[in-house]
Amino acid sequence: MADIPIAETLDCSGLLCPMPVVKTNKAIKNLKVGEVLEMIATDPGSIPDMEAWAKQTGHELLEAKEEGGKYRFLIKKTH
Repeated sequence: MADIPIAETLDCSGLLCPMPVVKTNKAIKNLKVGEVLEMIATDPGSIPDMEAWAKQTGHELLEAKEEGGKYRFLIKKTH
């Protein structure tokens, strides 16, 4: 994916469900509409959790990928 300017990075490594979602929800509130939050997690369940959260909240999940046991999410604040 092309370089996307990241407004904030949230490291949720070592946290289990539901904490990555809870912390992401809190962090996204501090961003402006259009800004992108990068969230890093180590919980394999974070991919379906973040997909469901994005669908529920209406924020745009730009990227969800696993790399070396870490999961990287790019979430664009839409409202």
